[in-house]
Parts: sequence; structure tokens; C-alpha cells
Amino acid sequence: MKKIIVTGSNGQLGRAVNSLVNEYSGYELINTDYGVEGIRDLDITDLDSVLSLCREVKPYAIINCAAHTNVDACEVQVDSAYRINALGPRNLSIASSETGARLVHISTDYVFAGDGNRPYTEFDTPAPKAMYGKTKLAGEEFVKQFAEHFYIIRTAWLYGDGKNFVKTMLRLSETHDTISVVNDQVGSPTCADELARAIYSLLPTDNYGVFHGTCEGQCSWADFTKEIFRLAKRNTVVNPVTSEQYKEMNPASADRPHYSVLDNYMFRLTGGYLFADWEKAIAEYIGKM
Repeated sequence: MKKIIVTGSNGQLGRAVNSLVNEYSGYELINTDYGVEGIRDLDITDLDSVLSLCREVKPYAIINCAAHTNVDACEVQVDSAYRINALGPRNLSIASSETGARLVHISTDYVFAGDGNRPYTEFDTPAPKAMYGKTKLAGEEFVKQFAEHFYIIRTAWLYGDGKNFVKTMLRLSETHDTISVVNDQVGSPTCADELARAIYSLLPTDNYGVFHGTCEGQCSWADFTKEIFRLAKRNTVVNPVTSEQYKEMNPASADRPHYSVLDNYMFRLTGGYLFADWEKAIAEYIGKM
């Protein structure tokens, strides 16, 4: 049976990857995380630890779901962000090459400036503004430099089993009649289950390279929230605000991309996985809650 090491397995994507494993009986998952009780401990920033595990397991693949994803915290925890988002992928890439494993690395829409007016393809030039995006781009570059066989998948606005925007909005709706949500940041809400399916579609192939992987379509955070409340039958009113107004209410928040829609161009070009529309995906997600 082919063994797959999953880093950050307790996160939203890691859990989604695990929920699909029963559909792929040829794989055995070796779940790892850092400081999570009941899961094999792995600090991806420690090269020796990563090499030791990979030499022991001899994995068919490594799926890297581990990341420092707190955008605001990355602005002040710069060293930590670079260690996790850049050195971590570097270490996994070195280990994957030594053991002959293929590496799936998850990146982000934040590698782009977010000031365009059309969906970004894999052939557009990254130009991150926030430290989160800068560290994630550094991780991509390390993967390209050190991994022999890799799939880099950039995703965005991810939600799944765990703490996420959808659950936060539903929780706030229980105590608020009105919620202010940004209306001038546009992206593609993406269900972790959809991303997990895309990962599994790539694993048996030699279709290596950089991919964009988000649900189809686009909306603002405010419109996304309205749809969440409609589906969950909540009466809370969404008050659309600008990024500048939100910044005034939350001065410590980092700048977010205004337009970071990703075009899944490489998946289409190569006849790969076709993501569901974001409206369908969020309807299914809330229907299961």
C-alpha cells in the first residue's frame, strides 16, 4: 500500500484529505502535525526531523497542509512565518527528492498583488504585498528549487472542518442583528473537500507543476456572507463596508487583496479536476452542518 505523509493533518484541508482516504484504498495516510495531541508530532521547520520521518516511512507522496495562515500575525511574526511557510516546504522538498516521493504543496492567492480586474492564471507574475503572501511565495520557490516531482496548488478563501469564516459568521449571527462585512474584496470561496478531491486526482499522475485550485465563480466577502445566512436561514443583516472602513474599525489588520480570483487554467488545459461552483459547494457544506 502506498504511504502518504500528511503535514498539518489537524487543519481544515488535512481533515478533508483524511475524510477522502476511504475512497482510495490504495493509500495509507501517515498523519502528522505539530503540538497536537494524538497525532504524530512533526516540526516541518526542522530538516533533520523531516528527513528522519521520510527515511523511515519511504512515502509515495507528501501532502503539505501545514502553514502559518494568520495573515495579520504574519506581519509581526515574520521569522515564524518564514520558518513555517518557506523553510518548511524547503525541508519537505529536500526529503521528497531524497526518498523519491512526489510533493503536494498548498499555496495561496496572496502571492499576487490583488489589484487586477481579471482572474489570475498560473502564468501571471506573482507580486505579493502582505507578509503572508511573501512567505508563501518563498515556499513555492524552494519547492521548485529542491523538489524533483511536485504539484503546487494555489487556493483561496478555504473553509472546511475547523475554524473558518463560515463558522465565524454563523456564530456572530447568533448574537448580532447586523454584521459589517467587506464588500470590495473579491475572491472564490473554496470548500476543503473540493481541494482534497483535486489533490487526489493529481497524485497518481505525472501532471506536475503549478495549479490554481478554487471553486468556480467569484463574490465579495459581503455577498458570501449573505449567501451563508440565506442558506442557514439566519435573519442577520449584512452591512457592506469598504476595506478602508474595516481598517478603521480594526487598525491592526493587514492589507488584503482587493481582487484575487484565481483561474484554474492548468487544470482545464490538462483535462484535470473540475471544481464545483462556489454556490453549490457552500450549499452542500451548510446542508451537512
